[in-house]
Amino acid sequence: MSTNASLVTEFVLVGFSRLVHLQGLLFSLFLAVYLLTVAGNLLIVALVSTDAALQSPMYFFLRILSALEICYTSVTVPLLLHHLLTGRRHIPRSGCALQMFFFLFFGATECCLLAAMAYDRYAAICEPLRYQTLLSRRVCVQLAAAAWACGALVGLGHTSFIFSLPFCGPNAVPHFFCEIQPVLQLVCGDTSLNELQIILAAALIILCPFGLILSSYGRILVTIFRIPSAAGRRKAFSTCSSHLVVVSLFYGTAIFIYIRPKASYDPATDPLLSLFYAVITPILNPVIYSLRNADVKAALKRSIQKMGPSEI
Repeated sequence: MSTNASLVTEFVLVGFSRLVHLQGLLFSLFLAVYLLTVAGNLLIVALVSTDAALQSPMYFFLRILSALEICYTSVTVPLLLHHLLTGRRHIPRSGCALQMFFFLFFGATECCLLAAMAYDRYAAICEPLRYQTLLSRRVCVQLAAAAWACGALVGLGHTSFIFSLPFCGPNAVPHFFCEIQPVLQLVCGDTSLNELQIILAAALIILCPFGLILSSYGRILVTIFRIPSAAGRRKAFSTCSSHLVVVSLFYGTAIFIYIRPKASYDPATDPLLSLFYAVITPILNPVIYSLRNADVKAALKRSIQKMGPSEI
């Protein structure tokens, strides 16, 4: 078994190789999306870091989320661009393991971070008098550190577990990056027990934070409905709307992709679904938070005014 496991020293990321005549168009499209993603999230990081009005716990977590999105999309898109440009789609086994680790690391960290952001909204709306105590600087740092630590454990656990299994060929991964399910398809022998362990672990890291988010928003909704004025209810809900949209986009696809058996993997449609949460969601986050957040828009306006003539 160990001899067979050493037979596969590299994988081939099939990805979009069938779309031969669209390689140039796909390269241009993904390059534009990647550059906009990095620029948009860097803008959020810069605004939150420099504007005095954006120093609340909510923006502390938003800055981390934006930095996380840059890392998250950088794990997959640059290599995809290289494959589209050169046509060479091989990746060493060690490189595949590293890509899987960092993708899971950043993805699991985002799961936990979104839960921390939901707790922030709960404290702000349901416990306004204790908000500064519940979300002190120290608590915010601890929550962020816990999210990163949890992500590292998930990435290391899943990656080491999968790449300890035997790969004896074929080595063609029906995906554009080393995602768990398509790589698991290439494992030799009966992997039903391994598959169950992976699904349970994925369910734990996805559903536990998601459950905390649902619990937080359940209490938030009860509090909002108790606000006597319609204007007060709208204002309270507007502070949560951006986060709710991001949670819906991220968790909707993540739950569908990870919490299901290997046999249901579809190499024709699943890479397209992965595009949504691996490439599209990171570019939507800065757009959602900037367009739906008055504080961010005001900070952006102040930043532009500082760079331009004084009469602007």
